[in-house]
Amino acid sequence: MSGMIPMRRFGKADVQVSALGLGGHHLGSAESEKDAVEIVHRAVDGGVTFFDNCWEYNRGKSEDWLGKGLKGIRDKVFLMTKVCTHGRDGKLALQMLEQSLRRLQTDHLDLWQIHGVSFQNDAELFARPGGAREALEKAKKDGKVRFVGFTGHKDPEIHLSMLQTGFAFDAVQMPLNPFDANFFSFEQKVLPVLNQRGIAALGMKPIGGHGEPVQQGVFTAEELLKYAMSLPVTTTITGVADMGILEQNLKIAQGFTPLSEGEMQKLRERAKPYAGDGHFELYKTSIKFDNPEARLAHEFPLDMGQAEVRQMIYETQNTGRAYPQVKDSPGV
Repeated sequence: MSGMIPMRRFGKADVQVSALGLGGHHLGSAESEKDAVEIVHRAVDGGVTFFDNCWEYNRGKSEDWLGKGLKGIRDKVFLMTKVCTHGRDGKLALQMLEQSLRRLQTDHLDLWQIHGVSFQNDAELFARPGGAREALEKAKKDGKVRFVGFTGHKDPEIHLSMLQTGFAFDAVQMPLNPFDANFFSFEQKVLPVLNQRGIAALGMKPIGGHGEPVQQGVFTAEELLKYAMSLPVTTTITGVADMGILEQNLKIAQGFTPLSEGEMQKLRERAKPYAGDGHFELYKTSIKFDNPEARLAHEFPLDMGQAEVRQMIYETQNTGRAYPQVKDSPGV
């Protein structure tokens, strides 16, 4: 069914955003800058207003390409990016914010979020004197950002500990799909708290990050995206690296009608046999999706085979390339 992508309220704010959001990580994996710009333009034309990104995605390439795609149409979108202090000082967060604003070619963000809370002490490090909490407060006070939040895909208990700091978060981002409903579940533990408090709930990884459940024939992309969009969330963010995937997603989202609770439960039951060991949610159970910046900040070893670690290494090799050419990076 064709039509417009539904618009939803952003938490308590008098702001509406599209129920489908465009993920920033995969955008940096497009074949070229030209392709990435075309994806952004087509998404906006198709009704997408929510755009996700992050300071450390593809060593800055994702923000750079999104900024070029939004040039001249910035006022048509709700723009979000993430800061990557990973427990380090708030002063560093503000430096990263200025870098993100330059790359994105804007003077403000609609939403600025702490990226990837993944470790048990992240809430403590965030809230400590001189931590990133102070940076979020200052950026909001100075008008550099409208709203603030945090993201993560490791453990719902870490999300709950962030919410227990008492900070007034406007948004929280987390993985939501039928597998999550059965395993270390953000849907069961975190989503109800956000809804109760009026915090904008942002879903990500509806298709598992790399799409393995679709590739292995467990679900169709349509089933997974419809499931995630039918939850009580503000938007569902999914990665797009080529025009074909974008058109598929637009077709699903335009004129979208939420699934019934009975239909949702059937999808949860179908996912249950595959969910117990988390093999479709490796971002919860392994270091494959851990950003190297986060692991270095916490003095943990790196996975030298991980795509983003290889990007970091290639960046030091003085190849003359604008960006390291590394595929198969983790996405949303």
